[in-house]
Amino acid sequence: MEELTIPFHEAEPLYEQIYKYIKTQMREGRLPAGTRLPSTRKLAGHLGVSRSTTQLAYDQLVAEGYLQSEPCRGYFAARLETVVHLETKKSGEERQEKACASPYLVDFSLRGIDLDSFPYALWRRLARESLRDENRELFSAGENKGDIGLRQAVCGYLYGARGVCCRPEQLIVGAGNEYLLMLLHQLLGNQAIAMETPTYRQAFLVFKRLGNSVIPVSMDGNGMKREELAASGAKIAYVMPSHQFPTGIVMPIGRRMELLSWASEEEGRYLIEDDYDSEFRYWGKPIPSLQSADTKGRVIYLGSFSRAVAPAIRISYLMLPEPLLALYEETCSFYASTVSRIDQRIMAGFIGEGHYERHLNRMRGIYRAKHDAILRALSPLSDTFTISGERAGIHILLHSKNGRTEQELVRTAKDGGVRVYGLSEFDIGESGRKERGGTVLLGYASLTREKIEQGAALLAAALLA
Repeated sequence: MEELTIPFHEAEPLYEQIYKYIKTQMREGRLPAGTRLPSTRKLAGHLGVSRSTTQLAYDQLVAEGYLQSEPCRGYFAARLETVVHLETKKSGEERQEKACASPYLVDFSLRGIDLDSFPYALWRRLARESLRDENRELFSAGENKGDIGLRQAVCGYLYGARGVCCRPEQLIVGAGNEYLLMLLHQLLGNQAIAMETPTYRQAFLVFKRLGNSVIPVSMDGNGMKREELAASGAKIAYVMPSHQFPTGIVMPIGRRMELLSWASEEEGRYLIEDDYDSEFRYWGKPIPSLQSADTKGRVIYLGSFSRAVAPAIRISYLMLPEPLLALYEETCSFYASTVSRIDQRIMAGFIGEGHYERHLNRMRGIYRAKHDAILRALSPLSDTFTISGERAGIHILLHSKNGRTEQELVRTAKDGGVRVYGLSEFDIGESGRKERGGTVLLGYASLTREKIEQGAALLAAALLA
């Protein structure tokens, strides 16, 4: 094949459009296995773009297993039976879900990610390589904290991307944040825990079910209020400084230092830093983690690959400061890792070979395009609503300027065929409810841009009617 004619548009980077076009053609059978593609130079000349643009698209397709590069011969379409099977199954499940669907035409769900962009072929290759040569050791119990290869890879990534300083010995790998919070409970005991309100209710429910007393602490525009935290009597505070869920607040350095000061004032005080959504930031420089500013060993760092890779990749990690690490070794080191060693090996390769950072860069571009699309489509509401949380993450907040209640907004949106989510669903206390007007949340990660634009248009029409 000497030429590929690709219809460009302005919404996405050119390399992303080339990448998606070729992948779609292969999925739909228009580029069968073995088809030779034009060289990066020829394709660049034909499309009128730089060679680096076509090379970037080809490199991503090779990394994910869609293309095969043969020295001195060129690029060829790979065989995709497994990928097609996976995606056909996924599509069938989606159709089944839609058959039982609600009356909503568009659901701005806060759950889910863009599964169309998951690197299926690359994941399949890494899985195959992890089982090559009858690697029997992967079927043994392994280390209780998690495989050293994965912990080393995570440490390297966290240091470079989040400024987290830790040794692999300080990391514990577990199947989801809920498991790691339960493990942490074994170390901290039934202490009172201060939580921002509104907050991530899953963590709140875990703490409550374990018997912890949870004390709601209200927020201002900078995050958890230090004065209320000090008055709460709690010794543990659970915070999300890089992108608070659900408000989207990014905690400035001043407030971070105030919380670190609070933690260092008394022995046994700790901050649990849930580094939620830290990977997706659309303006300015990346915000370093709270842990990176901790000099006294008072921050417990919690992270996950659920948002950045996929919810089904049940791999989370907990970084213990040195005092708690010693306690863990003494009292809890007998707990076995809850993550399959095969999955750990795949993830270690995904990070170690540089695929994770490339995947994040690509997903930032995809989510940024969706983010821009929803802001454009909601612009007719600018006179009566304000938007916040738009600088990071994969959801935004819509605030009424004219006193409309949250319940009214949710009901009006439903009448227009759109599902949105009230901020009060994430409250764990009464503090602050009376101060704010009607606010709803709109997630966009799992929606196509077309669906985002349709939903935003329907919502705007309903709210302006």
